[in-house]
Amino acid sequence: MAFEQATIKVAKEKEFGELKSALARIFAPEVVDRFLKGLQSRGVRIRDFDLVLNSGVLEKLDDGFASSQARKVYEVLPTSDQAQIREFYLSKIEEVDAALRAKYQKLYRYY
Repeated sequence: MAFEQATIKVAKEKEFGELKSALARIFAPEVVDRFLKGLQSRGVRIRDFDLVLNSGVLEKLDDGFASSQARKVYEVLPTSDQAQIREFYLSKIEEVDAALRAKYQKLYRYY
């Protein structure tokens, strides 16, 4: 029997979609290296989503957040939507190319 993730309805679809789209753009192959470099320069570990939001790296690399901050969009989401965004983000960081993960191995450490 294969694992099947339960679907949870998104409450605030506009904000959720905006943040999810921005994260997808950040993890595009042509942008992800600059994202990881930005986190590294700020000393932010990649799995600490709250620190990533507070770092300002998302706003710097994505034009969609020029007028509004990622943190503000995230905070208006209900807890269930926030959890789905965090889960999406964590899945995207695991999809990063192995060569980049090796290059930024300190970001990926658990300790």
